[in-house]
Amino acid sequence: MPSGLIALALGGFGIGLTEFLIAGLLPQVASSLAVSEAAAGWLISGYALSVAVGAIALTAATARLPRKHILVGLAALFVIGNLLSAVAPNYQVMLLGRIVAALCHGSFFGIGSLVARSLVAPEKKSQAVAVMFAGLTVANVLGVPFGALVGERWGWRAAFWAVTAIGLLALAAIAALVPSWAGRVQPVAGAGQATEAGAERVPFSGLAQQFRAFRSWQVWLTLVATALGYGGMFGAFSYIAYTFTEVSGFAPADVAWLLMVYGVGLVVGNLIGGRAADRDRDRALVLALLGLALTLALFGLLAESATASVVLVFLMGVTGFASVPGMITRVTDFAHGAALAASANVAASNVGNALGAWLGGVALSAGLGYTAPLYVGAGIVLISVAVMVVAAQRARSSQEADRLAVR
Repeated sequence: MPSGLIALALGGFGIGLTEFLIAGLLPQVASSLAVSEAAAGWLISGYALSVAVGAIALTAATARLPRKHILVGLAALFVIGNLLSAVAPNYQVMLLGRIVAALCHGSFFGIGSLVARSLVAPEKKSQAVAVMFAGLTVANVLGVPFGALVGERWGWRAAFWAVTAIGLLALAAIAALVPSWAGRVQPVAGAGQATEAGAERVPFSGLAQQFRAFRSWQVWLTLVATALGYGGMFGAFSYIAYTFTEVSGFAPADVAWLLMVYGVGLVVGNLIGGRAADRDRDRALVLALLGLALTLALFGLLAESATASVVLVFLMGVTGFASVPGMITRVTDFAHGAALAASANVAASNVGNALGAWLGGVALSAGLGYTAPLYVGAGIVLISVAVMVVAAQRARSSQEADRLAVR
């Protein structure tokens, strides 16, 4: 495993921690900064919105810069944001720190995925992306309990100081271990391909040229499938605590370890999905999404069983994240390595998160019960399956036409 991938995974781990740990610290932060719970909630929702904005804006602004330099700059931005949060004298500075840290999130994973895939042989590109995202999935497991534990013992500011230190370590690791040629763009005519030096030989280097990548229907179909797949999973996940306590019969204190079971599923699904995508990407994506839809529907049917709920929340994590590495390599392949498309995939997932959570809330408000978000999520994911099937069929038809033309 290239050491550069470990550096990228460490960066992903730090970014994941800062995203998730705040959930376990909100009561302390609200009390310390003398704001309401609703205002404190903006430290989470404001972060999510900034991720979507930063994914496009920062990637566009840095289109012509070397990708290693961009990643080092994004890591520095991450450190500054968390440092602001750690020393924040008031709520406004705290929110600013969260926004600054969030701006690097989408671009880091978008550009980082291009760098990661350039570090390995082409047949292992999805596995390389999965390794980078392993940091994020591990952070999902550890984020909330880490924040709660550190906050309880040393105060909420200590948690942000710890994340700042992790950010500095990731910055140093990326600067030292990621090769300068990694993900380098060589603008030439023709389709994207990796060179021995790890450069992407692509026709999209400048910003205006990168927007040409969005002329591809395959790019748009993949972005839509990503948004719907994420939306279905997080639409159900947003209200999963209510399902556990109100339907499955778990005590509120059990929710923390149940969420860790889900997080372990994310880690497993990420690694399995990367390997499967390198064998047959479109087939792996369709099966992963179908598995997620089936898992959510079964969860809704069997939620009254505590044992079934534990098994199904684990499978929800596995199937929910199994599509992530393949989706990213798919969109970047059809975008011929355009970094803007890679970051757009991250933005699409956050848009899907917001859509799914809203639709799940609508179902709850309509009085359909605490299993309703699971069924809503299953329905959203089924639409994602349909989109992915259409994308796969179009891609297969295009490949067949190319083969015939060569003959």
